[in-house]
Amino acid sequence: MDRNTIIGIVLIFGILILFGYLNTPSKEKVAAMQYQADSIARVNAEKAQQQKVADAANLNTPVDSLKIKEEVKQMGSFAASLKGEEKLITLENDLLKIKISTRGGRIYSAELKKYKTYTKQPLILFSGNENAFGLQFWGNNNNIQTQNLFFIPNRADSVIIAGNGESQKLIMRLNAGADSHIDYIYTIVAGSYLLGFDIHFSGMNSIVNGRVGTVDLNWTSMMPHLEKGAKNENNYTTISYCYPNNEYEEISGMSNNGKKDITTKVKWIAFKHQFFSSILVAKDGFVNANLVSSKPDGDESIKSFSARMSLPIQDGKDETIGMNFFFGPNHFNTLKSYNLGFEQIVSLGKWIIKWINRYLVIPVFDILGSRIASYGLIIFLLTLMLKLILLPLTYKSYLSSGKMRVLKPQVDEINAKYPNKTDAIKKQQTIMALYRKVGVNPLGGCIPILIQFPFLIAMFRFFPTSFELRQQSFLWADDLSSFDSIVNLPFTIPMYGAHISLFTLLMAAALFVTSKMNADQMGDTNAQLPGMKFMMIYLMPIMMVVWFNNYAAGLSYYYFLANMFTLGQTLLIRRFVDDEAILAKLHENSKKPVKKSKWQEKLEMIAKQQEMNKNKRK
Repeated sequence: MDRNTIIGIVLIFGILILFGYLNTPSKEKVAAMQYQADSIARVNAEKAQQQKVADAANLNTPVDSLKIKEEVKQMGSFAASLKGEEKLITLENDLLKIKISTRGGRIYSAELKKYKTYTKQPLILFSGNENAFGLQFWGNNNNIQTQNLFFIPNRADSVIIAGNGESQKLIMRLNAGADSHIDYIYTIVAGSYLLGFDIHFSGMNSIVNGRVGTVDLNWTSMMPHLEKGAKNENNYTTISYCYPNNEYEEISGMSNNGKKDITTKVKWIAFKHQFFSSILVAKDGFVNANLVSSKPDGDESIKSFSARMSLPIQDGKDETIGMNFFFGPNHFNTLKSYNLGFEQIVSLGKWIIKWINRYLVIPVFDILGSRIASYGLIIFLLTLMLKLILLPLTYKSYLSSGKMRVLKPQVDEINAKYPNKTDAIKKQQTIMALYRKVGVNPLGGCIPILIQFPFLIAMFRFFPTSFELRQQSFLWADDLSSFDSIVNLPFTIPMYGAHISLFTLLMAAALFVTSKMNADQMGDTNAQLPGMKFMMIYLMPIMMVVWFNNYAAGLSYYYFLANMFTLGQTLLIRRFVDDEAILAKLHENSKKPVKKSKWQEKLEMIAKQQEMNKNKRK
């Protein structure tokens, strides 16, 4: 096996390793992949206790009267808030419809008015009593949890609408005695996905035991199915968070069970869907946080999220904790407009992949999207533009492979001259001398391909999470952000699915044709690697059919176009470049004086050293 073969194998494996690395979640960002059962038991026990106390106070369940009195007594100054009637008050602007419950004073549901689910239902990020939100602290020498206590609104309106540039405010008050209370202050502004949320403590210093330092804020939510592709939706639904220095992290969406204990300050925490997010921002940051993601039973919800956050507080005498909720789409420019680092939620990749998506792909999508209605046409134009930009590299790659092909007879002569393994270094030295003499770089064909590789990875990261493609139809695909299906199978094939994606089949067919053409172009140069040839021409397209059948149709469509454009470019280049012209150029280069490279000098030195050692042994 000569040096070129070794280099080729190393480069191919390097590409595969890089591809796998860039698309594998960082292990350091996942605190634990095994969800801890005792945490769930503790949360469930707390919920059960809250429900039991509230139901007992409302006399909805037959509980022993002495026990009721004891539980009410334990609540101390909050006892009066155990009883009440649950009512819903709607805060609304042109983008949001938020329902606030008097029970817990919490957000009961959050609806995005401009969007629908895949089944054309109202898009509600969360709703109902399966979702919880409330304070937890030590007061009256007992564990106080506000989730099931009743708050009193400051307005009698059942619907409060902020329109025409207005802002509207709703105060939900939890009384804790004559001169003590906790206020949840909600502020909604027209034209914004932000919902102001402040917590004001008044006269609570006599109720909260000792110098507090922090109070806990517990937030749990069941994440419903909103999109077509359940697998992709599950993989991109996770809990993410941002530190005060704007460093962003998230629990791996690939794991159904995950946990993260954050011991430092946190700027915001997000319950992230594939295309939408609920984000809670603390203006002064959370002191610390414990985050849990788990897979619930049944198919109604994708995942269950839980966050316990510590809020800084002095004594609760008269102080306000400022926060904001964000309920909106994971659209890069929309998120970025709030200047809070929300745009990091959009998965753009790392390093150069991120820069390609942020400064090339997204701007092109924005410009073309404002002028063209069809995103299928936009993807076509984007692919054409990238291929034109990379055309010089494609041309150089073709020339390099052509040079290697026309030199094949001379390389075969060298191989025949040095058939023994002991002469491997001398053989490689002679081949390199030939390449240097005619001005051929053995890596010339690989380097342009490696330069193009980041663009392929950038598209792989961008399309499945591109909000622009959500529910955008093209040809037979009803949603370019999810898989397209021309046949629904009555059974499920492991790793493949229960449908057949036509865009994926077209992509695999185009990949086969381009790989076969490239192999034929190389002629016998890859005869020493029949296994590699089989993998690239036949095995890789089959693997792509399996891998991409459940991926975004827009991604398969892009790869199909990219291969077809590459095929067209290669055929075009062939018309202007022939082997005789290449060979003539190489003969002309061979007449010029050649300066030895450091690599050549090193090879010659090694060969001489081996020859000396061989003579000594004789």
